[in-house]
Amino acid sequence: MSCGNHHETPCVEVLAQVYSYIDGELGGSDCATVKHHLDECSPCLREFGIEEEVKALVRRSCADPAPTELRAKVLLRIRQVSVELGPVE
Repeated sequence: MSCGNHHETPCVEVLAQVYSYIDGELGGSDCATVKHHLDECSPCLREFGIEEEVKALVRRSCADPAPTELRAKVLLRIRQVSVELGPVE
């Protein structure tokens, strides 16, 4: 995607980092670059807002804990695989 305007950092590069930006996983300079771009580019800011809403929706939808029976099966399988693999050195 490109808004058609020239930016120091192209829209496509900013949008490739938008999830990392939302999650707070970017370093200081990358974070500042994305923020600066979003401040001056309304199409990217709109896309950022959509992505932020999607992440919030997923977070709300996934808030229910796994059923007890499923948790027990997963934990049992993890223990079985750990025994099969042996100690990690």
